[in-house]
Order: sequence, then structure tokens, then C-alpha cells
Amino acid sequence: MPKRIPLKDIKFILLDMDGTLLDLYFDDYFWGHLVPERYAEKHDMTFGSAKEYLYKTYKSHERTLNWCDIDFWSRELHLDIPALKEQIRHLIEVHPHVIDFLKMMREQKKKIFLLTNAHSKTVKIKFKKTEIGKYFDAVLCSFDVGYPKEYLEFWHKAEEKLGFDKEHSLFIDDTEEVLMTAKEYGIRHLLFKATANSKTAPKESKEFTTISYFRELMV
Repeated sequence: MPKRIPLKDIKFILLDMDGTLLDLYFDDYFWGHLVPERYAEKHDMTFGSAKEYLYKTYKSHERTLNWCDIDFWSRELHLDIPALKEQIRHLIEVHPHVIDFLKMMREQKKKIFLLTNAHSKTVKIKFKKTEIGKYFDAVLCSFDVGYPKEYLEFWHKAEEKLGFDKEHSLFIDDTEEVLMTAKEYGIRHLLFKATANSKTAPKESKEFTTISYFRELMV
């Protein structure tokens, strides 16, 4: 078990979705391949040109609610983003050991909250495919509070809405910037999920205790 995480003293489990619980391969393939492919077809462009344009456009909306707002991207790109996600929903997969971990946390009577920047429509698609929704006591999307998780305002609103205790909470995410904000807010126990995309090398964190798989929390 990762050092400094006294799971027996944890009362609230706060979890990110994409990359942490679910394989980020779906999202990386979707935004990095399928959307550029469809955009190129629609605008009679090469795939390379479409990808270059889209990556610049994506980047201009980082750290905003637009970043994960699939309705915004549908309007911006003139593509039916939810429909495209449904076309490849078979690629949505739960990371190994996640279900066992969630079951164990429920057996231990811990409160389990999903905290995600993903749009509620995306959450719905992924819950339908994976059926992990039944393990959560509540789901909070950044759109519900008006701020992405990278902002302190998100955490103030999250605590108000969910009622977790910062001193007895464990938050797991695959994005260091989000973990830094959670740390600044005062979340006591933090873990970095290194294996976000199963088809790419694990990421590294010098700042946070790291896990690659949830089985590391179950020993």
C-alpha cells in the first residue's frame, strides 16, 4: 500500500473518472483521431491539417469549462460530438481492479464521490457502458458548480454540496495540476494515478505518492 495513506482512517473517497477509473485511451483516440478524421472529411482537409488546427483550438480552451463541454464542441466544430462518442463507446473500459476497489470501499462503509470535469452527457455514456455509477454516493461535474477542478472555487463548492471532511478524505486523480489545487484547498490524502492510458507509458509525479493500479490500495 502506498506510504502515508492510512486507508482505515479515510471516510471519504474522492475519485476522478477519465484516466483514473476509466482508461484514457478512449478519450485520447476520440479527440486525437476520430474528431480530426471527421473534421477533415467535413471541411475537405487533410487529416494532418485538421489535427494541427484542432489541437490549437483545444489548447485555447484549456482550464475552462469549454474544455470538456461536448455541447460547446458540437457547436464549435459543427459535429455531433455525443453521437460520435456513442459510435466508439465499445472502447470505453474500466481500469483493472477498479471495480474490486469500489466494492471494497462500499463494504467498509466509506462515502464514495466522483469528481469530474467531464460533461454530464459524457458521464451518462460512460456509466451506461461500464455500470460503475452504482458504486457512487454522488457524482459532481464541474458544470454543476461552474468551475473546473483546477480552480479552488470548485473545491469550496464541492465541499458545500457533498459534505466531505478534508482531514479524512482521499482524492485520486491522474492530473497533477488538479491534485495541486486539491492540496492547496486542504485535502489531506492525495494520490497520483500514473497509468491513465493503457496504451502509453505511465506518467511520473515527483510531487505526489503514485499508484499505477488500484490493487496497490487493496493489500
